[in-house]
Amino acid sequence: MAVAPKTAAVGNAGDPKEMSGPHKAAVILLLLGDEFGKPIWSELEDHEIRILSRSMTELGTVEAETVERVMVDFVAKLSNAGSVTGSYDRTEALLARILPKGQVAMIMEEIRGPAGRNMWQKLANIEAAVLANFLKNEYPQTVAVVLSKVKPDHAAQVLRMLPEELAIDVVQRMLRMENVQKEALDHIEQTLRSEFVTTLSTTQRKDPHETMAVIFNSFDRQTESRFLSSLDVISKDSARKIRALMFTFEDLQKLDPAGLQALMRVVERDVLAKALKGANAEAKAFFFAGMSTRAAKNLEDDMQSTGPLRLKEVDEAQARMVALAKDLADKGELVIAKNNGEDELIY
Repeated sequence: MAVAPKTAAVGNAGDPKEMSGPHKAAVILLLLGDEFGKPIWSELEDHEIRILSRSMTELGTVEAETVERVMVDFVAKLSNAGSVTGSYDRTEALLARILPKGQVAMIMEEIRGPAGRNMWQKLANIEAAVLANFLKNEYPQTVAVVLSKVKPDHAAQVLRMLPEELAIDVVQRMLRMENVQKEALDHIEQTLRSEFVTTLSTTQRKDPHETMAVIFNSFDRQTESRFLSSLDVISKDSARKIRALMFTFEDLQKLDPAGLQALMRVVERDVLAKALKGANAEAKAFFFAGMSTRAAKNLEDDMQSTGPLRLKEVDEAQARMVALAKDLADKGELVIAKNNGEDELIY
């Protein structure tokens, strides 16, 4: 993906024709995220990465329609590569190579089955405040049906945010609720899909600094330092926000004893040895304190036996530990704290 050496103003955010090439590229890379976008970032020159980083921080809110038109234009430019044939089997095979097995099964089940089959799972991932803001304008019976379909803790959060009179009415209806007719359930699902979920991107936009923090986490430490330093010159406020949102190997020292033990149970021994070999004294002391004397001695022996390591190997090992910690946090097995414990980030 070629990037021009100069950027133009974002222009009319509703018209892709008036967006510069770097801003269009920034939209696409933001959509791809760190996992699928990383191979592209690795092919870019340093000055191109700086241009794209600046473009991302300049985007602001890009409406869903504009994002779609940018993607359509991008895909159209790839059409010269030749024709392709799409089918259920080919789609499933492709997704299986790039997505987790469970996610692929869920996606293909929705395609195979009736529309909206997976709507209730989608609602579980929507912030309670956003869902409550939508439901407060719906009929109480509709709200009752929706909240009966989501997890109890999520329903509780939504109820707390609804107007008290409506919330009490909804609770009474949920208590009296019997089996909902399929036709009524299908209608509610269709309403949610057409009026809420499909327009959610405009009401629940992710802060671009969060996305950039995830991307910067994928860099090795030298690249990360270089670009944060460049951002300090261009936009000190953006650099500060990105640093605050980044999750690094050093943040693992904020784990409580239970979280540390959960991580130690899943991290590979050679990965831990490489990660700590390049860590500072405080990090080493933290992890050694979570081990028995014998285990700590064995780890020290492993660290010595590995011999000299390239910085890249240390970075990869530390990144592996960070990824494992995030996976455990996703499962609720540990809590990751940042900013001196003032805020907790649950991944």
